[in-house]
Amino acid sequence: MHQNLNYIQAKMNTLPSTWWFIFHNDQLLLEKKDGSYTIPRQQEIPVTATESIIHEISTLDNSSCKALVVPSSIEDNNQYLMVDLRSSYDYLPEALYNMAGKASEILYWDKTSTYCPVCGTQTKQFMPIAKKCPTCSFEMFPAISTAILALVRKGDSVLLVRARNFRGPFHGLVAGFLETGESLEECAQREVLEETGLTIKNVTYFGSQPWPFPSGLMVGFIADYESGEIQLQEEELTSAAFYSKDNLPELPRKLSLARKMIDWWLENS
Repeated sequence: MHQNLNYIQAKMNTLPSTWWFIFHNDQLLLEKKDGSYTIPRQQEIPVTATESIIHEISTLDNSSCKALVVPSSIEDNNQYLMVDLRSSYDYLPEALYNMAGKASEILYWDKTSTYCPVCGTQTKQFMPIAKKCPTCSFEMFPAISTAILALVRKGDSVLLVRARNFRGPFHGLVAGFLETGESLEECAQREVLEETGLTIKNVTYFGSQPWPFPSGLMVGFIADYESGEIQLQEEELTSAAFYSKDNLPELPRKLSLARKMIDWWLENS
């Protein structure tokens, strides 16, 4: 009997574990473990969620990643902590933070794709990131909103702006959403011109970053000032100016592509 129990326990211990990305509103559940924080990783879901839909997200470190929304928050205690997704960057390793962002985007897509936009029928999920209308067969996938970031150089200075929608007192880069029918480079030129009145040249790709707030992709470009005087698009910006290394304002947090671009400029200018 004891041998059978030990065998069963041994088999259970070898079962693959799961990363559980559990959200309530914009709060993500973190587990306190060995003096730091992580995403709960175990075989069974760590909280009661009888009515929650569990979504398969991906795999990480040979463990599946699953996401769900729970109807009520989990109180902070010696084992668990709930933080908003942005703040989780300060607690989690980069791989887990990025996966949490993907989980958040899938959950947002699920919430906003309940009905077919063509005929209004309730959709049905048939793949991890695909839904289909049972009436007209229209298929839906997570929509990604693409936005550009433009770092504009002028001599030994860089253009930094203060947008009205920034969450904090920092200055960042010109940003804006891609419009139908334009290239990413054309979008960068248009956004800089519209928001600051400046013309830019030598637009080159820097890098990109998923931005799960709620479902975006940030694409960064480096450019050089060509002509013009700063004229603010006041409904978008509260200030804009060229800054040298010696008089920089408060910068964006490290989690953003904008900050990576500014840091790159500081290292290479």
